[in-house]
Amino acid sequence: MIKKITFIFFLLLLNYTTSAQVLTVLNKETKEPLEQVTIFNKLTNNYVTTNGEGQADISDFKYAETLEVRFLGFKTKIKSYEAFKQNNFLVHLTPTILRIDEIVISATKWKQKTSDLATKVSVISPQAVGLMNTQTAADLLTVSGKVFMQKSQQGGGSPLIRGFATNRLLYTIDGVRMNNAIFRAGNIQNVISLDPFTIEETEIIFGPGSVIYGSDAIGAVMSFKTLSPSLSLDDETLITGNAFTRFSSANEEKTYHADFNLGYKKWAFVTSLSYNDYGDLRMGSNGPEEYLRNVYVERQNNEDIVITNKNPKIQTPSGYTQTNLMQKVRFKPNEKWNFEYGFHLSETSSYARYDRHLRTKDGNPRYGEWSYGPQKWMMNNFEINKKGSNSFYDDVTLRLTYQKFDESRISRDFNDNERETRTERVDAYSTNLDFSKSLSGKSKLFYGTEYVFNDVNSKGVNTDVDTNISQTGPSRYPDSNWSSLGIYVSNQYNYSKKWVLQSGLRYNFYSLNATFDTTFYPFPFTEANLNDGALTGSLGLVFRPEEDWLLSTNFSTAFRSPNVDDVGKIFDSEPGSVVVPNPDLKAEYAYNTDISIAKTFGDYLKIEVTGFYTNLKDAMVIRDFTLNGETEIMYDGELSNVQAVQNAANANVYGFQTGFEAELGSGIGFSSTLSYQKGEEELDNGDISPSRHAAPWFGSTRLTYNASKLKAQLYADYSGSVAYEDMPESEIAKDYIYAIDANGNPYSPSYITLNLKTSYRFTDNLLISTGLENITDKRYRPYSSGIASPGRNFVISLKANI
Repeated sequence: MIKKITFIFFLLLLNYTTSAQVLTVLNKETKEPLEQVTIFNKLTNNYVTTNGEGQADISDFKYAETLEVRFLGFKTKIKSYEAFKQNNFLVHLTPTILRIDEIVISATKWKQKTSDLATKVSVISPQAVGLMNTQTAADLLTVSGKVFMQKSQQGGGSPLIRGFATNRLLYTIDGVRMNNAIFRAGNIQNVISLDPFTIEETEIIFGPGSVIYGSDAIGAVMSFKTLSPSLSLDDETLITGNAFTRFSSANEEKTYHADFNLGYKKWAFVTSLSYNDYGDLRMGSNGPEEYLRNVYVERQNNEDIVITNKNPKIQTPSGYTQTNLMQKVRFKPNEKWNFEYGFHLSETSSYARYDRHLRTKDGNPRYGEWSYGPQKWMMNNFEINKKGSNSFYDDVTLRLTYQKFDESRISRDFNDNERETRTERVDAYSTNLDFSKSLSGKSKLFYGTEYVFNDVNSKGVNTDVDTNISQTGPSRYPDSNWSSLGIYVSNQYNYSKKWVLQSGLRYNFYSLNATFDTTFYPFPFTEANLNDGALTGSLGLVFRPEEDWLLSTNFSTAFRSPNVDDVGKIFDSEPGSVVVPNPDLKAEYAYNTDISIAKTFGDYLKIEVTGFYTNLKDAMVIRDFTLNGETEIMYDGELSNVQAVQNAANANVYGFQTGFEAELGSGIGFSSTLSYQKGEEELDNGDISPSRHAAPWFGSTRLTYNASKLKAQLYADYSGSVAYEDMPESEIAKDYIYAIDANGNPYSPSYITLNLKTSYRFTDNLLISTGLENITDKRYRPYSSGIASPGRNFVISLKANI
């Protein structure tokens, strides 16, 4: 009997002890649980994160003298395990806009504090995204105030960062590269495939990231982390979820979203589904008349008819729909092993490339139709993480990924019966193996390997729209495969509390094999084979003379290997020109220097500034070319100048980013950011032209208010102008997307918009958000964009959670 009582008492004691080691983190003002809070052991660099109920098991930190509870948008709590125990393992975090030292994972693929990094990293929190109520993942990136967004159509968004864009910027999703072998130098819209509702955190690494991520990471790496299934920490099943709906007046947006998490002790599941319906976008009332959409084309009785637009502010055609699905499964048998499978599926409807509809020829519209077919993206990602200290690693992660990309282009000249459809499919396979190892109390090693294989299939079909008879046409790309094998090592050495040295090295081998069809174009070659390697490195130093000062400098190199789009595409780059394949390309290299200074004043003010300079060697640019000795060929029924992508230029980009954040008390905050970049590149004749992807100066200023139930933000977004004499050569020919100055020349005007966003929590489970964007109804078109931005826009959304 005594043995039974002793055994029962022991079980009760064990249960109490286990429960007592579950830390619960709440918002101090709203008392709601905070999910994805990081509890960080500074000594060992180990961490855990809270689940949907704001809970995390900290049993492994039982003897820790210092634990840091960190969450973006909240003040950090630093205490010992015993101190948390004395407070019954309950933590209240206070909201703040002052971001002093965030936890990030993008720089090395492992969690680190920004104060230990020589590179500039900007983090966009879910709270900021929720208040801004962004429509797409492209809009989400602009929440940072440090990314300039170009759009050729409403269904798009191509970031311009530090004078680089498109395939010189890298996207990653849950640590996996999204860039594929047909990411082009022209503006791309692949980022809209991501669902903002599933993105848990967004990090932007400014400058080269090739040591960790390989090819394409020249201007920046944009790292998106999606929702991870939350486990239950007790015997109760963890059930959380959200339902969301939104309406926006500028494009009559109707959005519906739901996500659901089911968590057990070892198994967890999360499901997310979103649907967006965007109508034609309405521009503002006050601005250049050149932006107005006065006419559009309709097909009636086998004839293209020019229709007068009843409301020239409506940009017809620009509407589209999109559906996103995500399913994740997590299995954690013990504290050492974690298995996670993620499935992502995104598909848009067909949508018009709006800027092409603005072109004219001989006084008529250039095209009867020009649209992208449905953009489809699917990703299967299986991730295995193992913790365990041994001679080789403390943490190791294996990722096995398959992605499928489907896209197409559909065009037809005005009153031409022949519709051209060019369809591409890319099957992308990748394997990542990443390790971290603490070598001593001062040094930490990150190393790994990556293999990527892309299989590209392209076809062309020409269809008579009157008879519906189709025949094979020229494809945009040759059937090709592109592969990359890289191995990297990076080290962080903490000399003292004041000095941190970071260094890294990567060697990358890449290969491309393409077979050209000479049926439609008389290429002087039938195949292209590239096999080469690239060596990149980085060296950075962080100095903290005092706790409130941070100085860092970083030198790094990056590369971009030629892909199938560079080597093999055929397309009309601008009126009267056609780009043809060039099988003789090699990698381009970037050399970059950063210097950053940050200063905090107590817990109420932070000021920072970063200067950078990047030199791009052997830049792949479009230049005049010859095909079989000819400088002109017939393309789409038009005699066109022959061009090709060539290693024909050097480019230089320099500039700075600066900003401040201030806590004014009583829940009021004030912040501002400003980015300036200047880019120059060589032309054929040796002259210097402004770089096409160097945006004008831009920034954002925000006044925020946080109370227990109410959040509000009044903010201004602004950008400088680009005068005609400062326009890149490649942009001058696109006068149809620009305003016209007093001399009749194209230019990009400056603009400023005033906006207001609010959210109010009626109950613990119901949140309503409203917004009034572009209050002054400004008509503006960001530099290089083909579609004008929304005019005055009223946004309302309702979110319910369980």
